[in-house]
Amino acid sequence: MMRKSLARAGAAAIVLALSTTALAACTPGEGAESGEPTNITMLVLGDKPTNGRLEAMLEKLNVKLEAEANANLDLFYVEWADWQTQYNTQLLSGDDDIDLITTATDWLFAWENAEKGAFLPLSEEMLQEYAPKTWEQVDAEGHWDLTKLDDGQIYFIPEDNFTQYTNHGFFYRGDWATAAGIPDGTITKFEEFTTYFSWVKQNQPEAYPWDVSGAKDAALIGYLQGHTDGQTIQQISAGNYYPFQTTESDPYTVTSWYMEGDELLEAAELAKEWNEIGVWREDALNYDGDTREEFYAGLSGADQHHTQTFIGSIVDNMTKKQPGSDPKFFYFGQENGNFFNDILTHGAMAVNATSKSPEKALEVYDIIRNDEEAYRLLNWGIEGTDYVITEDGKLGFPEGYDSSTDALGSNFWAGRMDDFELDRVTDAPNKQEIYDELAAAAKDYEYSTLVVNKDLIDPTLAAMGGVLSEYIPQLQYGKFDDPAAAIAEMRQKLEDAGYEDARTAIQTDMDAWADERGLK
Repeated sequence: MMRKSLARAGAAAIVLALSTTALAACTPGEGAESGEPTNITMLVLGDKPTNGRLEAMLEKLNVKLEAEANANLDLFYVEWADWQTQYNTQLLSGDDDIDLITTATDWLFAWENAEKGAFLPLSEEMLQEYAPKTWEQVDAEGHWDLTKLDDGQIYFIPEDNFTQYTNHGFFYRGDWATAAGIPDGTITKFEEFTTYFSWVKQNQPEAYPWDVSGAKDAALIGYLQGHTDGQTIQQISAGNYYPFQTTESDPYTVTSWYMEGDELLEAAELAKEWNEIGVWREDALNYDGDTREEFYAGLSGADQHHTQTFIGSIVDNMTKKQPGSDPKFFYFGQENGNFFNDILTHGAMAVNATSKSPEKALEVYDIIRNDEEAYRLLNWGIEGTDYVITEDGKLGFPEGYDSSTDALGSNFWAGRMDDFELDRVTDAPNKQEIYDELAAAAKDYEYSTLVVNKDLIDPTLAAMGGVLSEYIPQLQYGKFDDPAAAIAEMRQKLEDAGYEDARTAIQTDMDAWADERGLK
């Protein structure tokens, strides 16, 4: 714990100096005297839209923010190309033009960045004064403990009042699955995609069975999740991969499904079979086209993402663009119930440690999270142009609207509220049925408050990421003639990179965390 304390002490000193400057910037002075609004910039994830709708929305939103907080809001986009590297680089750059930062503990490295001093510690008094509605709601739910390091300080605000499921899986066409002889056109086991993909290849010559692009690993992860009881520790990544798991049967012992067991080989052999069938394009690893649009165009038999995407856009778009396609969703872990409820910090908002106006940033956040007019503008756009409210109270869209070209793209994923959300006309008709099915079987992610000290294992994780990036995409696309030999070689290289040292360090933190809670 000494090394963590020393690292945090250094970060705290930096933050203290930055906070002093920030506080001075927010006291009455030249800016206040001139009456000029404070510019607040929020970092979001995604490709910046180019259709002009975002700018039009912000212009209208900023009229409200100027009136209520004497502030303007702008968005800074970390785009999807190499997003992990770009995101972490931006957060640790010291850029004082960013004020609010979209983060998460499971996919956006919130704990690591908090420990490294990227986020401003938020005192209870600061939150109560500048974000009182947010403070009250989160406090009433008892969720502030989910945002604290072991120094007891709050480092971000959870998106804890928004219902969603982001468990991943395959989207596919029920009409084609029915034609392939699959009962009711409903796939219930991962291996059944072999039957489906084979039929598409033979009977839909213009379509790829699964048009996929880039260094994905879904063909492996989907199999592993459904054929083991492995539970990925979501806050530990090595490059683009998440190599450490526990098991449901032994939940406090750290292991890796990349290193142990035969299931990775089984998954790789299945991927090799799919490659030989011709499931994906030959250059899939280097292809960077929009494969979702190919799915919508009837040129792909499958697509891959999560439940919310299926409910919110896949069903509607496929129903309109491929009438009769009967879009369906097979979620990973469906066979064995190995999937999870979303954690409450899957979306969260932090204040940049170098923000010149942290109090004003919190004030703006409190408005866009808790004021319904501001919330609708930021999330949905301008009524009548970007969205409409139907007579039955649903969120709809103007005639001719196409989400592929007309989307607002504000990507506010760090403060959505069920209180203001509406059912959408584009939602899957069986949305509630899907939610109910998932809620009945999903497991709770147990490790939300596990903070792993990565100070000494970051180089090892980076080295492991290099090894995994060499082997996993090739295994995913079935490119090795001998998958068993490739996996053995990969495992040896991971050992050489320091896998066991990293696993031991993580196990030490797991043991301390579990002991503190009386779990072992």
